[in-house]
Amino acid sequence: MSQVVVVTSGKGGVGKTTSTAAIGAALAQSGQNVVVVDFDVGLRNLDLILGAERRVVYDLVNVIQGHANLSQALIRDKRCETLYLLPASQTRDKDALTEEGVERVIAELRTRFDWVICDSPAGIERGAQLAMRHADLAIIVTNPEVSSVRDSDRIIGLLDSKTVKAERGEWMEKLLLLTRYDHARAQRGDMLKTEDVLEILSIPLLGIIPESQDVLRASNVGAPVTLNNPTSVPAKAYMDAARRLRGEALDVTIPRDKKGIMGMLFGRKAA
Repeated sequence: MSQVVVVTSGKGGVGKTTSTAAIGAALAQSGQNVVVVDFDVGLRNLDLILGAERRVVYDLVNVIQGHANLSQALIRDKRCETLYLLPASQTRDKDALTEEGVERVIAELRTRFDWVICDSPAGIERGAQLAMRHADLAIIVTNPEVSSVRDSDRIIGLLDSKTVKAERGEWMEKLLLLTRYDHARAQRGDMLKTEDVLEILSIPLLGIIPESQDVLRASNVGAPVTLNNPTSVPAKAYMDAARRLRGEALDVTIPRDKKGIMGMLFGRKAA
């Protein structure tokens, strides 16, 4: 059965787009049919992370407005044949998205793919609400800092009130992806510890992604880190997160060094 996932947070710059690409690629590498959908109309970046910026002809807004069909707009990744991109428009604003159009596109994507991963724009306005509206589950991307965690708490409230599942009285699964984590700085008190974030948000932990230059280097060459450097620490962390998303009961560990050694065991399992 197809799963629609929204990757969201209240704050910008926390790694939503990077995480969407990395987890989407990891799922595709495991043989799943995956499409990543860029909802950040006007400020698209997912095509850059996937190295597909020169291949964009039609986009999400074109499909919604009937100027192109879905097959024309979908871009197949050159490195992983089961990974596709539905890009956002760079020349329109979020008002170009309609609730009916988004519903129709998501319904069609469900029939074609195992995973539909929606990269939400930052904030709590219209674009973010449309990205989460038809989701089956949510990945909430958070940095270990107070402002990021506070904004994520607001997103949890939206997920519990503004989605189709919420309107039906159904519970939506919400998973925490903690990004840009530095164990040494957390121990010094320079950032929140994992257990502090979990205590505030009270949602299961999907994974911990370390602060790493490998992620930046991968983005700069137009490739998810899980494809560009699959043996790196962040790539392994994203791959483990994707495995948990598929239902594997893997212990969540804290990446602690640059040699790829997954450090001390954190005593929780992702749901």
